[in-house]
Amino acid sequence: MTHTALTSTADSVALPGGFQGVTADLSSDKQVFPVPWGKAMMWIFLLSDTFIFSCFLISYMNVRISTTVPWPNSSEVFSLPIGGTDVPLILIAIMTFVLITSSGTMALAVNFGYRRDRAKTAALMLITAAFGAMFVGMQAFEWTKLIMEEGVRPWENPMGAPQFGSSFFMITGFHGAHVSAGVIYLCVVAARVLNGFYDRKGSYETVEITGLYWHFVDLVWVFIFAFFYLW
Repeated sequence: MTHTALTSTADSVALPGGFQGVTADLSSDKQVFPVPWGKAMMWIFLLSDTFIFSCFLISYMNVRISTTVPWPNSSEVFSLPIGGTDVPLILIAIMTFVLITSSGTMALAVNFGYRRDRAKTAALMLITAAFGAMFVGMQAFEWTKLIMEEGVRPWENPMGAPQFGSSFFMITGFHGAHVSAGVIYLCVVAARVLNGFYDRKGSYETVEITGLYWHFVDLVWVFIFAFFYLW
């Protein structure tokens, strides 16, 4: 009797087939893989962003190779006078160091997040945001120097190939926008960590998702640094 009753109950709650079955599956929020939706959506976003940055860098390399006008020497363009001597790429080196260091503080924030240490998690995320803000500030200084002192524009460049300006402002500007958005994202999540939102939610998954975004931004800068500044 018990087996028959259970069978009848199972049959009565079985999902309908056809289009109604698909609708019922979607509305019940079924999960095919054991990956949280937030993390899956972030990976999809990062994958799409990878294609965009790849197109930018490939276009830059194509322009760089095909132009008949001499391309400016990055070591000279991005040098800064220190003690009466022009030091090549010193600002870019500092920017790279700051961004790579921020990856370390973000990784620590994720680690302490899963330990449910609110104070250390929030502090490390805010330190990471501060590093990001420093990076954006140095990038703003770099842009100001090129525009105001060197006369570089997206459509012209007194130091050589006019495509230099458009490539530089497009690639570094798009990356800088990502860093700026990341700084805001970090501050918002850190505030939620402090007020106990994720303790009440029962998961610090959002901290890890924020870390995925930040590590991606740092990784993209490594490629920009290698292809644009060192080449």
